[in-house]
Amino acid sequence: MDPAVAWYQPEQEGPAKRLWLRIWDTQSELDKMNLKNIENANPNVNKAQDFIPINDVNGENRNNNYFNPARRKVNDNRASTFNLNKNHDALIGEYGGCPWRIPNYAYKPGVLGLHEEIDHFYMYMSPTETEHLVRSTVVNRIRAAILSLWPQARVEVFGSFRTGLYLPTSDIDLVVIGQWEKLPLWTLERELVVQDIAEKESIKVLEKATVPIVKMTDKYSDVKVDISFNMSSGVKSAELIKHFKEKYPVLSRLVMVLKQFLLQRDLNEVFTGGISSYSLILMCISFLQLHPRPERLRQPNNLGVLLIEFFELYGRKFNYVKTAIRVKNGGSYVSKDEIQKEMNDGHRPSLLCIEDPLTPGNDIGRSSYGALQVKQAFDYGYIVLQQAAAAGAPGVLGRVLRVTDHVLQYRRWVRDTFHPYFFPPPAPPRPHDDSDQEWSSGSVSPPPAAPSPPAAAPSPPPLSALQCSSPTPRRVSAHQSLIIHHITSNSDFNNIPSGVIQRYGTAEPSKARPQRPLSAKQRRQPSPHGAPSPAAHGGPGGPRRGADRHKKRRHFTQRS
Repeated sequence: MDPAVAWYQPEQEGPAKRLWLRIWDTQSELDKMNLKNIENANPNVNKAQDFIPINDVNGENRNNNYFNPARRKVNDNRASTFNLNKNHDALIGEYGGCPWRIPNYAYKPGVLGLHEEIDHFYMYMSPTETEHLVRSTVVNRIRAAILSLWPQARVEVFGSFRTGLYLPTSDIDLVVIGQWEKLPLWTLERELVVQDIAEKESIKVLEKATVPIVKMTDKYSDVKVDISFNMSSGVKSAELIKHFKEKYPVLSRLVMVLKQFLLQRDLNEVFTGGISSYSLILMCISFLQLHPRPERLRQPNNLGVLLIEFFELYGRKFNYVKTAIRVKNGGSYVSKDEIQKEMNDGHRPSLLCIEDPLTPGNDIGRSSYGALQVKQAFDYGYIVLQQAAAAGAPGVLGRVLRVTDHVLQYRRWVRDTFHPYFFPPPAPPRPHDDSDQEWSSGSVSPPPAAPSPPAAAPSPPPLSALQCSSPTPRRVSAHQSLIIHHITSNSDFNNIPSGVIQRYGTAEPSKARPQRPLSAKQRRQPSPHGAPSPAAHGGPGGPRRGADRHKKRRHFTQRS
């Protein structure tokens, strides 16, 4: 496995590793050399090109960087552990890369300890209520912008946000359903900028893709969103996944671990040489359908066994050349020739052929041209986990999974910035006052107490210490009031737990409305305890106000 994608285990330290690393680096440098570099190095060779390179369009060099991780854009994936061996301190130096491990918890050795770690990883990486509310707010703002353009359109959420199988840095998938002669991709792009939802530099319009989409990053929360048009199958697919989640309770935990496994290796996107999240989930469903373990499914400690066997199946045993995956009708493996008979658009089955359970003849994995890289990564995961589990080593999951410091810092920033506004702290109790006892002992009822001024909003966290991979979140503190305005004006959150809405969304009719904040004039008035009435100081109806009226009348009569 490429040491830039994997990392060394503790038992691999030694002179043999250093020698092997020198050989690998030398071979990697030789692989980068090509014929063009050799010709440029020879001054006697001055041969003009008699063709136009494919990657040179209008004088602009457009190289295909899909299979060259060394040239990937820096910090475009917070969870990436690329080149962890050389950048250990920068990637996981602060938290160690395994924050799901409970301190002072004695994990069992081998497979049983792997099961415990998978369960703890799932609970740790599952979204919090604050993270869910932040994403729901982003959806509502985008929905409002789209409906302002096309009131008859319908905006639906699909993908991992609808199914609940999303990681802290996962994107949100939206689909706009309506009627247009031409997909209004650029119109939507302009509206997102005008509505101050995203900056123009963060929006990418992929109009020539298989499924044209608008990719954007929310300006305030740094949440990434993919917006497509008239792809109603995505909503149906999300409902299908929810059905399988209920049928297979272990599916959620298995998918979350595998999504992190591919995400940190930059194999979670089709256009970067990986596979889609939908393809991965269908592979997990097929694995659970066709590899039942009745005697073990009744036992709770089976997540480690399932993960190792998943890696073994798709990393070593599955025949990618001749076999296709089918999950409908109980699941089965079918020949690719049978799948091709149902394809009427002239396509041939891809290397990773997964039949669409909702659309016959559609190959879910037909764009996954980097499936062999995914297969290699699964094979690596099987070797590492199987050897560590057999030896009874502790901390098995951390050998193939790591959570970077950038992800943890981003989650901490979301918590510190948004949690006080979604879940405001209760008002402090009224301080004890001795005057209350004096009024209670007398026969005269005490005057009404002046309402206390509203509690000051909590100050934003010190963002100067935050080292997120994107500078976008640093602007949020200046726009928090705008975000809260959108939150309070849009009460129809999608996928928000009902308890959260009832507690923080709307007030109950039986309860009195909270008092309005005092104005500056009201706050300047003295306390009612033993203080003279406002009239004595020229307040409303006081003598000073009457004297002023008489002065104005005398002045008016003299002029007249």
